[in-house]
Amino acid sequence: MTLTPVKTPFVIKKMFPNYIWDISTNEKTIYLTFDDGPTPEITNWTLDTLKAYQAKATFFCIGNNIEKHPGIFRSIIENGHAIGNHTQNHVKGWKTKTADYLTEVDAAENNIQKEKAQQHTAIPSDIKLFRPPYGKIKRAQGKQLIKLGYKIIMWDILSFDWQNSISEATCLKNVISKTKSGSIVVFHDSLKASKNMQYTLPKVLKHFSEQGYQFKSLAF
Repeated sequence: MTLTPVKTPFVIKKMFPNYIWDISTNEKTIYLTFDDGPTPEITNWTLDTLKAYQAKATFFCIGNNIEKHPGIFRSIIENGHAIGNHTQNHVKGWKTKTADYLTEVDAAENNIQKEKAQQHTAIPSDIKLFRPPYGKIKRAQGKQLIKLGYKIIMWDILSFDWQNSISEATCLKNVISKTKSGSIVVFHDSLKASKNMQYTLPKVLKHFSEQGYQFKSLAF
């Protein structure tokens, strides 16, 4: 499955009802998520920006990046954000055998749990969250992960922050114009996305905060 619209069509959500696309809520709440970190040049900036608005988020981390930057990973937890699994090496589900895909997820989970065990602060949730890189996952892979206790988190809104072909203004418009209460919004704390994300995130936080919205991490 490949998803290209800014806002995920209702028909796609209905086709994959066992995946989480948004959160049903009567509150003015938005769920920001960040994929691909931790990244030295951008994750710390992201944490500082979120903190300025007392915003909580969910970070879907690559296991290999956790190994490289454990201190930054711990900072995500220390700042009260939730953690999700994004495989060990950011592999494409469509091009990976299910057994190998599960090995990737398990390797990343081992890194997540290893670093969580070093923490002395409260961890927002011990529920295992998973987001498939590129949004590409075979049905068999999804079924196996759900059996293993993972909640597969997709999205309601794609910012397209990683696409250099779109401008900062378009990235901002993608989020501002489509996000509503309960939306799960995708950003990336990666170098590739940094230009658009660093422009867009503060403005999104300011815009929705002024309208009375809160930003929460995913918890089940």
